[in-house]
Amino acid sequence: MSTATTLEEKLRILHSYSACDISDALLKLQTPSPGTPARAGHLADLTPYPNPANHHQNPKIIAPASTIRFISKHAEHPAASTNIPENTFPPNTHWVDTVDRDTIVVVDQPPTQHCAVVGGIMALRMKHLGVTGAVVNGRVRDLAEFAECGLPVWARGTSTVGSGAEAKAVARNVAVDVGGVVVQPGDIIVCDPVEGVVAIPRDLLDAVLETMPTLVAMDDRVKEAVGQGVSVFEAFKRFRGKI
Repeated sequence: MSTATTLEEKLRILHSYSACDISDALLKLQTPSPGTPARAGHLADLTPYPNPANHHQNPKIIAPASTIRFISKHAEHPAASTNIPENTFPPNTHWVDTVDRDTIVVVDQPPTQHCAVVGGIMALRMKHLGVTGAVVNGRVRDLAEFAECGLPVWARGTSTVGSGAEAKAVARNVAVDVGGVVVQPGDIIVCDPVEGVVAIPRDLLDAVLETMPTLVAMDDRVKEAVGQGVSVFEAFKRFRGKI
């Protein structure tokens, strides 16, 4: 059982585990709705930018989420959440000027759009404001500038076109859906350069930290047995129990 009491301590412990370890724990802890596949926190199809040949050159970053939601600039009716003052942007303010320090900014873009919603200027501003990293459920551009400013960015794709072509930011710190995983502000985002990106619901963080050591120990025993010639079926039977 984890004895960590502060969020900082808990995030430090998380650095010892992979994104796969976290998803294994969430698979045990979460019950998906009937007919809905288990996502176990995995934010799918995201790539780190810049994308070096050796992923170990990229750091693992872990921080609470803050969120920005984009919609089509041609939409007649913005999302209802934009009527809530704390989720709106102050007048004469660009969305990037409102991002929260020490968070991973999760930017949600409609999947049908082909423009980028985060570019070099946005990355530079986020870095200046103390943002830990950005996860873009959409497209980015100015990739060389990400490396120059040093902000870790993960995204679903790229574009040469700026956001003014078709996108507008309408809300901040609202729930966003990233490939079937709903990310709430304050959820814990883990960007693992080897395995991928996973989101831990804030209310499950303690349970994840308590569950992972047991699961990892089970798998270590399975791997040891398989390495000695035991079949996977038999190793699972011996060492993978219910927790």
